[in-house]
Amino acid sequence: MMTKRIASLTAAFALMSGMALAENPMVGGAAMFETKNIVENAVNSADHTTLVAAVTAAGLVDTLQTEGPFTVFAPTNEAFAKLPAGTVETLILPENKEQLTKILTCHVVGKAVMLDALNKMIADDGGKHPVPTLGGCILQASYEGDMVKLTDENGNVATVTIADVKQSNGVIHVIDTVMLPKM
Repeated sequence: MMTKRIASLTAAFALMSGMALAENPMVGGAAMFETKNIVENAVNSADHTTLVAAVTAAGLVDTLQTEGPFTVFAPTNEAFAKLPAGTVETLILPENKEQLTKILTCHVVGKAVMLDALNKMIADDGGKHPVPTLGGCILQASYEGDMVKLTDENGNVATVTIADVKQSNGVIHVIDTVMLPKM
């Protein structure tokens, strides 16, 4: 609570004194605020309504509102739409909560990792870096040109389309494909 208050006061002081703060990128047509947590920002993104519904169905809202820190690789609505027809509707049923939770937590890392740091890890590891997730999945991070790619254990590849969306409890990187646990 005190950290949020200090961040808010710092932002207010910077605005009053005319200092420019680095702004977060817009996501889904909405401003993303570094003083808000992952859930508080995600609910405002028009591109993440499916993700928000899935997080709610899995009972992960409270977890993603805690102090963290977390890195969330956040698939867009279009990413979920790439899944076979009926998959999302089936996953959000109460009887599939465990499977949905596993999928969603395969998009979450238990520390805040900005893209520059991830790029350095990729370079230090010779072009590919393992990214262990809270769901027990290992994503492989790599480059393709100037884009960071994530490959899940099934060979699905996601591109980070918007990076470094700072949150009060971590960071969001928007991706274009849903990462799935090993099947």
